[in-house]
Amino acid sequence: MRSWILPEFIQDILPPEAARIERARRMLLDLFEVHGYELVMPPLVEYVESLLSGTGSDLDLQLLKVVDQLSGRLMGVRADTTPQVSRIDAHLLNRRGVARLCYAGSVLRALPSNLTGTREPLQVGAEIYGHPGPESDVEIQQLMLKALRLLGVPAVHLDLGHVGVYRALAREGGLTDTLESDLFKALQAKDVSQVEVLAAGAPAPIATALRLLPELYGGPEVLAEARRRLPALPDIRRALDDLESIASALAPMVGELCFDLAELRGYHYHSGAVFAAYGPGCPSAIAQGGRYDEVGSAFGRARPATGFSLDLRQLSPYLPQPPARSRILAPCSRDPDLTQAIEALRSRGEVVIVDLPGHEAFRDELGCDQELKRLDGRWQVVPRRGS
Repeated sequence: MRSWILPEFIQDILPPEAARIERARRMLLDLFEVHGYELVMPPLVEYVESLLSGTGSDLDLQLLKVVDQLSGRLMGVRADTTPQVSRIDAHLLNRRGVARLCYAGSVLRALPSNLTGTREPLQVGAEIYGHPGPESDVEIQQLMLKALRLLGVPAVHLDLGHVGVYRALAREGGLTDTLESDLFKALQAKDVSQVEVLAAGAPAPIATALRLLPELYGGPEVLAEARRRLPALPDIRRALDDLESIASALAPMVGELCFDLAELRGYHYHSGAVFAAYGPGCPSAIAQGGRYDEVGSAFGRARPATGFSLDLRQLSPYLPQPPARSRILAPCSRDPDLTQAIEALRSRGEVVIVDLPGHEAFRDELGCDQELKRLDGRWQVVPRRGS
């Protein structure tokens, strides 16, 4: 085997794709900044206990682990940045009011999310801490939709769900941990027959409601049907009210909006509204997130929170091409006037490449369409012959 072969689902990003992705990263961070989100840069590795705090078992199987040779403790390479940002908010910033934080960096996962995915997503996201109401859910999802629009994604399809509905049914039905977990897996897999079998172990009204959840998918009529047919529990009523409020604010920004009350992505750490955005021709979510009010408690300070993330590698096909830029070829010389001319051009944002000796035969690889020439006693930019 060749020593330079990369592991499966690990890829290099080459120009010009790397230029598109980096430009998109800067655009997103600028967007987040003007909305008041502050950039944080968590470390690539932490002790495993910290990376898994508050996330239940959701990330455990995705976490690549190594032994720290300094302490002997088990460290993990982050598989998701949200737990780290929650730690920063709860333990380091220690603010009493609302905190808006954002991030951009690679994460590493043991397995890809799908057969065409990568194990090293370039994750970009934003989080709001300190506010428990639907207003912050609306803000974070509007920011996500603005981000997707900025990246060139047309006609976003948005799915909205709320884990509070299933949690209320599980609590009211007194489901054992095992039954609750098995039903969760069946609902996530949309395995209606398995839901039928497992729901038989719950009290009759709860069993009927659990069997109904996979059917509660579609437009605004779903909420009306849920109010009519689900048990009149206060937590379910609040969840449906939140979804209705969020949807009314987001509807003008999406191509299609659907409700999915069996959507339980991130169930072990999400606590409220969850959402996933889809683009044309893409079967998997291109951005997703939700409310996770309980994660910060693992760091000694429970704070309401909601956020989203996306993978710029996955979004690469949608990203706009950077505008074509002229490239200027300069001769290799110690002439101080030439050095001054080059630096003046670069200070204005022009791309200037010095033609190193011995590579004349490969000048075309540099992609220069102009060159610096000394004319009438001064260095001037002129079109490059043959470009």
